[in-house]
This record gives sequence, C-alpha cells and structure tokens, in this order.
Amino acid sequence: MANPALPNESLRVEVLDRAGFDALEPAWRALLTRTEHDAPFYSHAFLRCWLDAFAKEKPVRCIAVHDASGLRAGLVLVERREGFYGLPATLLSGAANVHSARFDLVARADDAPAIQAVWSALAELDWDVLELPDVPPSGAARSLIELAKAAGRHTGLWESMQTPFIPLGVSKDVLMERLTAKFRSNLRRRRKKLAEQGEITFERFTGGPALDAKLDEGFALEAAGWKGKEGTAISSDEATRAFYSALAHASADAGTLSLFFLRAGDRTVAFYFALTHAGICALPKLGFDESLSQASPGHLILEDVLADCCDRGLREFDFLGPNMPWKQEWTDKVRVHHWCYAFGDSLRGRALHAAKFKVAPGVKATLSEVWPWKR
Repeated sequence: MANPALPNESLRVEVLDRAGFDALEPAWRALLTRTEHDAPFYSHAFLRCWLDAFAKEKPVRCIAVHDASGLRAGLVLVERREGFYGLPATLLSGAANVHSARFDLVARADDAPAIQAVWSALAELDWDVLELPDVPPSGAARSLIELAKAAGRHTGLWESMQTPFIPLGVSKDVLMERLTAKFRSNLRRRRKKLAEQGEITFERFTGGPALDAKLDEGFALEAAGWKGKEGTAISSDEATRAFYSALAHASADAGTLSLFFLRAGDRTVAFYFALTHAGICALPKLGFDESLSQASPGHLILEDVLADCCDRGLREFDFLGPNMPWKQEWTDKVRVHHWCYAFGDSLRGRALHAAKFKVAPGVKATLSEVWPWKR
C-alpha cells in the first residue's frame, strides 16, 4: 500500500507483507548505517530468522519510508488476533519476543518527518493495540508513541527490563580492579576448585564446518540444568531451537557470532552464545554445568569472555535480558527498556487501555496488600 499524503512530499511510504520485507534486505542494510541501530537485533537477518521461527503463519506489516536516497525508516510488525487482558483485540506487535532482547522503529530518533510518515501509515491500518516490546532508552519508537498521543490516542509505557552492561575499552587488569576484593578472591578460589576436574581451557568459536556440532554441544549443556526441567531451554521448543540455529548460521556468515566454551579436562562446564558487533559483545543465551555450582563456572567463563573482549578492544559487554543478582556482581550500570503502547481510536481501544494501565495495576496493588509476600 502506497500513501502519497505525507507531511513531506519527498517521502514515500509503503506497507509491505512478508515478501516485501524480504525484498528490502539490501536497502535495510543501508538503513542501519543511516540510523543509530547498528546492532544485530535490528538487522534484516535477525528479523528474518525471528519471523521464520515465531511468526511463519502470521501476517507481517512492514512499514517502509523511502526518500530519494533510499530507505529512511522501517518498522516490522506482526498482526495477531487474540485476547488482551481478557478482551478480544487485533494487535500489531513488534517482531520480537523474549529472545529478541530489544526492538525499535529503525529510524533516527530526531527524524521527525520519517517518524510522522510511519505514524500516518499506522493510523490508516485497522488495529486495537500497537505493542512495541523492549524499546531501548533512546529508541525512535518512543517518538512514534508521542505522535499517537498527540493524535488523541490513548498510550502508555510499561517498564520491562533494566538490562545490565559493562563498559570496556580497558585492559582486563583495570576491569577486574573495578570489582570488589571479595569477589575477585572468590573467582580465584572457584577457579582452583574447578581445576580439580582437569585442565581449564577456554574457546571462542566463530563459525565453520563444525558449527552445528558446536551448537549441539552448547544447547545440550543448557538443557541439562533447570532450564531443561522447566521447558525453557533452547532445545525444549522446536521454534526456539530453529531460531537460534538459523541466527548462528546467519551471524557466522556476517562475522558477528561468538560461541564461548569453558572446559575442565574433557568436560564442557559453561557455554555462552554471544553476538559481537560495533564493539559490543551481547549475550542472548548461556548455560553451565549446575553440578559444579560450587565452582561457579558461569562466573568463570564470563571472566574469560571479558578478558577476550578486552584483548579485542571491544567497548562494551551487554548482558541483555533483565537484571539479576549474579549480573550485579559485575556491574551496577543498567539500561531501562519499556514496552510502548498505543490504542485504537474507538470504545474498544479505550477499554483495552483501561484494562492494561488502570484495572491490571489496581488488581496487582490489591493482591500485594492481601498477600504481601507475593510482591
């Protein structure tokens, strides 16, 4: 669908289906260099792998804004018809889930004409809820929600994650000095404990003929612990395994994959599935041998990963996902992400907004008073 009625006559906007998004690959690659979205999660390959795994049967709505020099903004959405807080609704959701780490409108945050063009196209579509998950602090999607609010739509932000990260750009010795003396001492003690199992070795694998075998090794280790028991491991779900396998191959081809392994003797004790791009090493998935928890192989592999990052001159390690006590041992720095919402200009849209931002928080507050231990 083309829409010539734009706030700037030099722009052209299309609403594309899945085939249209696939055809954008070269233009999308150029778009990432024009914007501040130089990260794996916004790449065409990442989104393609995600759509193949998690939205193969869902309608795709890709809003693409062009100018004379090429693609200027892109937003990939999936249409879903399902219950939303107990009410039937048509949702346009960002092409992302818990495995995506973050999502955004791919545009410069200060590009008001392009963002206005995206909103103009969105306003013409039929939806009850626009749902953009895990938008980073400087995300252009936040400006999109502001436009929806200015147009009289009900909107809202819901804090989803405070994601820890470690600034790098220093030597390993300087990095370790930032940690408490007690924690550094614990790491030394744990490494000695692990060495009782055999010689400790560390490997970074970036791709090649052995890629599938390496993935099998890492996925098996992750599934051997609590994630496997609870059904949340990569190998526990066919779609999830397909996503990470496809992502690994695409990332290896792009030169961004790092599979890290820590071994004691001939035993693999920890595994990191990481993506390295633009000076940042990001950690989508990890696993470790829980029978060796007293040696903390998860912490020990991170120490070696950080040393490797420092040696390669990287500027940041991004944990991805929510903050957790074990991550707080390494850093106190976090980025706050939000789910961004806009609602349809209708009675249904207003009811859905009230259910999300008034009724649900009220029920949660009441339950916290009745059962405070469940806070």
